[in-house]
Amino acid sequence: MEDINPIYSNEFGMAFQWKEKTLKDISKIQLVFKDTGLFITRQELMKFSKNVMNSVESNYLECKDCTQKDSCRKLLLNTPAYQVTFALDTMELFAMKDLVEGTIFQLDLGNYLDSICSNN
Repeated sequence: MEDINPIYSNEFGMAFQWKEKTLKDISKIQLVFKDTGLFITRQELMKFSKNVMNSVESNYLECKDCTQKDSCRKLLLNTPAYQVTFALDTMELFAMKDLVEGTIFQLDLGNYLDSICSNN
């Protein structure tokens, strides 16, 4: 864990950036959840956030009263890599929503604090 700067985590996964001493692109964000990792730019994270919200909004009513909503993996979530789509259940989709939104919030907060500190 000494090679990373943690950004946000929940029970589903975590987001971090690699430190400068690693051979990774330190401007990208690494999202790790289940057995998967996405190494994406801030712009791709924002697009992914929209994909998550679209999936939540389009499937909420359909899955709301489903008796198998916690085990049914029929919810498809497009990723920034157009060739890759995740199949999730409702709990995983909402956990992904929290992970992505929490990561964006922490990045925005860090940028805001950096701008305040650089103006002093």
